[in-house]
Amino acid sequence: MRSPRTHRGQNPPPRARLPSWNRDEVGGVSESSGRARALRRRQTAAEAKLWRALRNRGLNGFKVRRQWPVDGFVADFACVEARLIVEIDGATHGTAAAQARDALRSAALAQCGYEVLRISNRDVMENLAGVRETILAALERRIVL
Repeated sequence: MRSPRTHRGQNPPPRARLPSWNRDEVGGVSESSGRARALRRRQTAAEAKLWRALRNRGLNGFKVRRQWPVDGFVADFACVEARLIVEIDGATHGTAAAQARDALRSAALAQCGYEVLRISNRDVMENLAGVRETILAALERRIVL
C-alpha cells in the first residue's frame, strides 16, 4: 500500500550534488579525469591483459584502479592504499628522451608518496604470473612500511 504523501507521476526531490575529488572548482570534470576516462577506452593489449588479472581485488584483495589521475599525471594502474603505481611501458619507452621523461614523472610521483613500478608490455604478454608476483611483492612491502 502506498504512503498517502506519495503521488503517482510525481518526481522525487532532486539530490544534492556531492563534492567530488575529480571536479574542478566550477563543477566540471577536471582535465586529468577526462584524460583518464579517454585512456581507459583505448588501453593497450598488455594493459587490458593485466587489468583482467588485477580487477575486482584479484591480487590478494588489494584494490587496484586503472588509468588513475595522480597529481596531474594519469597512472596506468594505482593502488592508493599501498601508494603504488604500476606503469606498463611499450617499445617507445626505450629511447633516452622517453626514459628521461619517465624519470621526471617517477620523481614527481615519489614526491606525492608513490612508488612507481615499471613493467614492459612484453613481460605482461609473456609472463603474466611473474608480473603478478612482482606487483604483489611490491604491494605487500609498501603496506608493511
